[in-house]
Formats: sequence, structure tokens, C-alpha cells
Amino acid sequence: MPVLVFDLDDTLYPELSYVHSGFRAVADFLSPRLGVPAETLAAGMIAEETAQGRGQVFDNVLRQHGHWSKALVAACLRTYRQHRPILSLFPDAERCLMRFADWPLYIVTDGHKEVQARKVAALHLAGRVRHAYLTNRYGRHRAKPDPHVFQLICQREGVMPEDVTYVGDNVRKDFVGIKPLGFKTIRIIRGNYAHLEADAAHDADRSIQTLDEL
Repeated sequence: MPVLVFDLDDTLYPELSYVHSGFRAVADFLSPRLGVPAETLAAGMIAEETAQGRGQVFDNVLRQHGHWSKALVAACLRTYRQHRPILSLFPDAERCLMRFADWPLYIVTDGHKEVQARKVAALHLAGRVRHAYLTNRYGRHRAKPDPHVFQLICQREGVMPEDVTYVGDNVRKDFVGIKPLGFKTIRIIRGNYAHLEADAAHDADRSIQTLDEL
């Protein structure tokens, strides 16, 4: 039977919702320490991320309030990574998982393994897919574009690569490692990488705007 595999961030849910959930958790942590309302701190983090990106959000917000320290930045990062997010699937992802509920479904996702595991739990995906492969559990060298976990899926299901279709959004790494092996690839055009153009090696076999097209 054909096997369907999904990326997680920006494919099944809006990744920015995790970021904002983390900011709110950090704001709650910082509020009594800085004497600033959590709502004000969270709004400041979101504004900083929008203007400058995520790299220095905690540093910049702490400096703005005169409380920067290396230890406090580390505590913010720890709080962000360890928080239990409140997340929801994209509506088309919810419909898609219901439509293909009788198929063998999997998730393959890169990133901090504990963070990604909490995302899977928050989205209540454990009972809807056969397994969520968090590539960092196998070592950072097994992250996409490495095909290792896709080959594990083939072994688990007893199928060939051409029986497996992967749906992802990041043309920089999602498809280039598995296309030469015969895996079928579909790009959903949304999220942080929607604006990117890709050469033939990096692009997917097909592109869609919504999972309703799958």
C-alpha cells in the first residue's frame, strides 16, 4: 500500500504559532523578575521577531528593560525549549489526515528532539500516524537531506522508495536527498520557504498550495 509521509513545521501546522507560544511562556517567566506585565513582554518579543528575526529576541528584550545577563538569556532559551505549546493543525491538514486515515502515515521532522516531540504531542498526532521520526534522535548527521529515516520507513512498511510520498515545504533540504532514490516528493508552498525558487535537484516532483489538493 502507498505510504504517505509529512514534514511537520509549516506543513501540518503554522510554525510561527509555536514561536509565539514560546514567547508567552518566556514572558510569564520573566514578568515577576523584571516587574513588567507578561502581556507587554510577549508583545515586545513578537515585535522584535517581526522586525529583526528570532536570533537575538531574548537578548534585545532584556537589554530594553535593563536586565540583560548571559545566565538570564540561557534561562529564557531553556524556558522556550521546555514549554508545552498550545498548537492547532492547519484546517487543510486536519482534513487531509482524516481523508488518508486508512493509509500508513508518518512524520519526518528535523530540529531539537525534545522540542519536536512536544509539538507532536500538542498536535495530538501520536494516534493518527504510525510513527513520528525525529531525525535528531539518530544524530544530527541524520537530519534532512540525509535519507536514513526514509529508508527506515521503507523497511518498516516493506515497501520500495517509489511507494513512499513525502510532503514538505523546505526546498533547501526536504527533497534533494530522497529524490535520487526514487521517493515521490510534493512541495506545499507556504511558510518560511514559500518564496524560494529551486533548481531541478532541490525542487519536488509536484507542488501544491493546500493539502486539499493532495
